[in-house]
Amino acid sequence: MTDPTISVEDLSISLGDVPVLSEVSLAVEPGELVGLVGPNGAGKTTLLRSISGVLAPDSGSVRVDGDAVGGLSSRAASRRVAVVPQHAEVSFSFDVREIVAMARHPHRSRFSPAAEDDRRAVDAALERTGVTDLADRPIDEISGGERQRVLLARAVAQETPALLLDEPTASLDVNHQVETLELVRSLVADGTAALAAIHDLDLAARYCDRLALLADGEFVAVGTPEEVLTESAIDAAFDVRSVVARDPATGSTSVTALPDRASPRGVRVHVLGTGGTAANTLVRLDDAGYDLSAGPLPEGDVAAATARSLGVDRVVTTPLSPPDGAELAAARERARGADAAALVGPQDDGVDAVLSEVAAVAPATVRVVPPDAAASESVAVAPDDAPTAVAEVLADAAGTRGDDAAAAEPRRDAADEATPESDD
Repeated sequence: MTDPTISVEDLSISLGDVPVLSEVSLAVEPGELVGLVGPNGAGKTTLLRSISGVLAPDSGSVRVDGDAVGGLSSRAASRRVAVVPQHAEVSFSFDVREIVAMARHPHRSRFSPAAEDDRRAVDAALERTGVTDLADRPIDEISGGERQRVLLARAVAQETPALLLDEPTASLDVNHQVETLELVRSLVADGTAALAAIHDLDLAARYCDRLALLADGEFVAVGTPEEVLTESAIDAAFDVRSVVARDPATGSTSVTALPDRASPRGVRVHVLGTGGTAANTLVRLDDAGYDLSAGPLPEGDVAAATARSLGVDRVVTTPLSPPDGAELAAARERARGADAAALVGPQDDGVDAVLSEVAAVAPATVRVVPPDAAASESVAVAPDDAPTAVAEVLADAAGTRGDDAAAAEPRRDAADEATPESDD
């Protein structure tokens, strides 16, 4: 096993009298992209600055490519670590090629002119990052996305074993975010060890080999995206409810933050259905304070993942197989014990007859359909309207029970109610 390119051990840093990092440890291997995630003020930028040698730690050690950063000159440290800052202020209107060529200064003595190797490295970096056509343009006359690529080109031209990126996708359009991280991945594939502070958890999970979740100056979790991005870890770091599922398009972990849950209603709803509409229905009902059960749900379905994230009592079945007798019995038991069922699916022939049969044992049923179908179906609602629809159907059921109870009362006529005359 190779030694890590970046090694942080028991690092503690205070800024003034304020502790920022407390005995944190992290290693980044060659050919690995580690995402540094966490809330604002967690200490992510401070950690990056300490690895680059800008900040000296109070205690602990930082080593890059085997050398203690604190013992290196600025020039020597720059031959080991390249940094892509979140914002780069340029005092003069240098052209793009000059900005990228600045990365070659650590590789030659102070007054030596650029050599052929330097020019070759600059041209290669411009081409690799797709900014060759901007080479002669002033840096202050290009867009934010183009400027970010120029900063990345400068880091590429620096030819270091370690790469640090501080929010490289901040303020970029979606297409530039993807382009930037695709480029970082290509550098990592060539053996670079990269550590990137990334604000977007979904992008971090999609592109990073591992994540390090930092909060209040300490690591909450370090591991693969699946290991780190759990509901409990996100709650601990960000103080927010969330649903963690797998993105159906990318296959990577996806995090959806949720608002605070309403006060519990003391009403249970059993949800039947699959896919995004069922998942959305579960979230809306949970937000509204309903207790939930669900199933049968195929393992791996987004609704099953959402139910798990919300802590819903659920009946899970084998993917691509119909529910067996025991699973159906378990689903019926939950539907029968609920106050209402939410049956998710199109009104016509799209709802599985088995699910309809399970829903039928519930005291009341609400039909939920995708938002684009709700307008054309008079007896169905979209997920956003499911909480209100459940409240209404329960109110109607309560009214019906009241009417039935009144009708069952023996009728007493006026003569029965008259007070008997006294014999006195």
